[in-house]
Amino acid sequence: MPPRGTRSADKFDDDDYPAYTMGRAAEMLDTTPAFLRALGEHRLITPLRSEGGHRRYSRYQLRIAGRVRELVDSGTPIEAACRIIILEDQLEEAQRINEELRSQQSA
Repeated sequence: MPPRGTRSADKFDDDDYPAYTMGRAAEMLDTTPAFLRALGEHRLITPLRSEGGHRRYSRYQLRIAGRVRELVDSGTPIEAACRIIILEDQLEEAQRINEELRSQQSA
């Protein structure tokens, strides 16, 4: 039973909650479980494991997988697509940090 004051539905509002099985995640992305396993092999996403050892994916992870799927569908090899996504995320984080530092300097 969830702690008092928290609803079970709150978990599904959490982008990081591992709500989706591999089969359901593959179905939602219109891909195969092998594609999702490949993303793990390329260290792009690491699904959490259920008590039985089954992979579980969050909505955040599915968004990343969807970005890779778009690149792969347009002809980019999966290894390159994973690297592109990693670099895009690193750039976004660096830009965010840079903006924070600029804001602190002007304050």
